[in-house]
Amino acid sequence: MSSQDQPARFRIWASSCSHLSTDLAHGRRAFAEALAQSEAGGAAGGPPFEWDIALHLGDLSGTQTPPTDAEGPEVVAQFGSGRRHPRSHIYTVAGNHDASGPEEEAQWWFRKWVDPLGANTAVSGVDPAAMPFPAQGKWDRYAFDAGNIRVLMMSDRNDGGPPWGRGARGGYPSGRILRETFDWWVDEVERHADRIILSCHHYMLKETTAASGPWEGFHRDAAGNLVSLFHGYYPDAGAEGASYLYWCDRTPDAQVFERYLAARPRAVDMWLGGHTHSVPDVRLAGRGLIEEKWGVTFLNVAALTKFHIGKLQRSAPMSRLLTFTEGSDEVVIGCYLHTDDYAPQGWFAPAERRVRLRHPFRP
Repeated sequence: MSSQDQPARFRIWASSCSHLSTDLAHGRRAFAEALAQSEAGGAAGGPPFEWDIALHLGDLSGTQTPPTDAEGPEVVAQFGSGRRHPRSHIYTVAGNHDASGPEEEAQWWFRKWVDPLGANTAVSGVDPAAMPFPAQGKWDRYAFDAGNIRVLMMSDRNDGGPPWGRGARGGYPSGRILRETFDWWVDEVERHADRIILSCHHYMLKETTAASGPWEGFHRDAAGNLVSLFHGYYPDAGAEGASYLYWCDRTPDAQVFERYLAARPRAVDMWLGGHTHSVPDVRLAGRGLIEEKWGVTFLNVAALTKFHIGKLQRSAPMSRLLTFTEGSDEVVIGCYLHTDDYAPQGWFAPAERRVRLRHPFRP
């Protein structure tokens, strides 16, 4: 590269928790509006911004009962509404609200309508041939390479019925991973140590970011009873772990990722998740939405929704833009506010961070 050339940049737009049907009931198209703002700017003055690929980290559904086909067309319409970014530029994982009910086929709604690998193109509109970076794996765990960045996408497996899976009503917020997915992740991490590794799941790991610790999804009322703060209270669903990735198969508070990372600091570069909705500069239990632990940067990107929130919490529709620069071992994390309820629409400068990577970025 000559001195007159500008280094190449690669930008990942990361979001989560659009809860489409919840916001639609209030006349707001949570993902479509955010996508339009990225391409053309917002009505309240937020500027447009460039991105190369997008990650949506779960909770497209907004219902408290398991999603049905009635919600599907809105997913297809909103995620396919971009003028410059087709549907296949958006990589997805499932969240707890996207989960099937206890007697249903595992994650049938997510596989049919969201369809991360394009197995059902005629319904979902996801064309695997149009993906900028081909994905390898299965619908609930897959990987792709963007330059020397290896992105590991893992869906929540909150299916199969209580206590480790969703019930007939409620999001059942304790996160779950299958052991075979964890084993896959370990293999990916160890085989690609020479790359920048982004691990993506709907949930944050235990005690890494704001409200990701035991019982931190709730509040005690004047009588001492647990009530919803960030998440619904379901005593038969591992309520202690409602704010983090709690189950591995049927083992509660398994902490398989945490133990691995504690024993192998800097094994990956970043962990991206969502699930807990808040404001960009929140601090709870000494933790914010971007923290470092075990040499890994943990980033909660949530949430795009404006209306799917607990009665006691504050939340602002937001997303993150990760900018990688050729030859640099830093990534810039920008925070974009999609409404002006909390602060002016657009970039929220106090939440911007520069994070060190294990390797310089190579396109």
